Amino acid sequence: MVGIREKIAYGLGDTASNIVFQTVMLFLTFFYTDIFGISPAFVGTMFLVVRVIDAITDPLMGWITDRTQTRWGKFRPYLLWCALPFGAISVLAFTTPDLSEQGKMAYAFLTYMLLMLAYTAINIPYCALGAVLTEDPKERVSVQTYRFVCAMLGGLLVSSLTLPLVDYFGQGDQAKGYQLTMLAMSILGVGLFLLCFRGTRERLHPPKTQQQQGVKTLFASLWRNDQWRVLCLAALFLLTGNVLKNTLAIYYVKYYLGAPQSITLFITLGMVANIIGCLCAQPLAKRVCKVKAYIWLQLAAAVVCAAAYWIGPDQPLLAFGAYMLWCGLFNMATPLLWAKMADTVDYGQYKTGVRVTGLVYSSVIFFIKLGLAVGGATAGWLLAGYGYQADTTQTDTALHGILISFTLYPAIGSLLVAGVMRWYTLDNRTVEKMELKLNGLAQ
Repeated sequence: MVGIREKIAYGLGDTASNIVFQTVMLFLTFFYTDIFGISPAFVGTMFLVVRVIDAITDPLMGWITDRTQTRWGKFRPYLLWCALPFGAISVLAFTTPDLSEQGKMAYAFLTYMLLMLAYTAINIPYCALGAVLTEDPKERVSVQTYRFVCAMLGGLLVSSLTLPLVDYFGQGDQAKGYQLTMLAMSILGVGLFLLCFRGTRERLHPPKTQQQQGVKTLFASLWRNDQWRVLCLAALFLLTGNVLKNTLAIYYVKYYLGAPQSITLFITLGMVANIIGCLCAQPLAKRVCKVKAYIWLQLAAAVVCAAAYWIGPDQPLLAFGAYMLWCGLFNMATPLLWAKMADTVDYGQYKTGVRVTGLVYSSVIFFIKLGLAVGGATAGWLLAGYGYQADTTQTDTALHGILISFTLYPAIGSLLVAGVMRWYTLDNRTVEKMELKLNGLAQ
């Protein structure tokens, strides 16, 4: 049984992660195009190219964590070792040195790549830690609910405070404002990672004989896990649509609704709805199979997202309401997805006899980051394709492009996720039988 204090401590790690993750998702494209002065087409391409590096580093980090042995466990020590570097690189990514256009592109690429490497080094062990806190499937949903409520609180800090802090610190200099805002956020994030390290404990461990197995055997057992493959594909579609919508939220409010003064309110109310959605996940999972619930939530989110296409710029209250409803539905499903990842780790051990917690999480996170890149890249390419010009009056074509990219295209992502999850077979009954077998209690 995991106590409330430990669940909160674990959740604080995702508060820290989301201070950077949500800033990247909500503000980084806008920062690059409108503050640093880089073309949206380059930004989109850069996001995608960095994923090639992740294709190597993410599984490598998962393998390293599975082989780690310290007095603190396999996963917790990385929270201690990587917190400060992660915070420092986050500040560098939002720093704007006075360089030529080519120099700016090179600097942005280098710092973004380092940011993603640092994110890999701390976030993969952090996510895998959630699978070794408890073996109880119902407790896992509870742990992930606490985690994502804390994560969305981090997002709420970002959405509500970023632009006001930029104005406060910058005093008219937005570049300086973003840098100092990220410095303040990073100091907070480092502290929260350390609290997470101190307040959690690893309880589940792989068989001792597994430590002698080579990398080829571990990756082969991972590939035999068909439910892991389903989650990887779902994660790709999920994040592609989610990041596309959230990246374009600022553009949607500033240009389509014509209300730049309402950007902070819009994304902050979205984060409040995210928190409410996450809080509803555990009660929902107690009453409905979490696989069926996840599919229906994605379908509902797709309908709400697509319906917003018909909301006009003269209907701001309706636009705000539709965004909040989408956020609530979409994030009600999020703890369910991460609880299923832990179940998938157990399924792999049940099927192959090998427990590869780090590899499962690192590979799913790679597809999450690939979705982050594809969504961000698509946003940049769409803006460029529809003729977007930074910080000026947009053409009708650009405005319609922002609208359709914020509404209809992300809805396709949720529909694809719902379709993929029909292949996911680890429902509540199957997981319970599997846990009994793993514990040696089944006949």
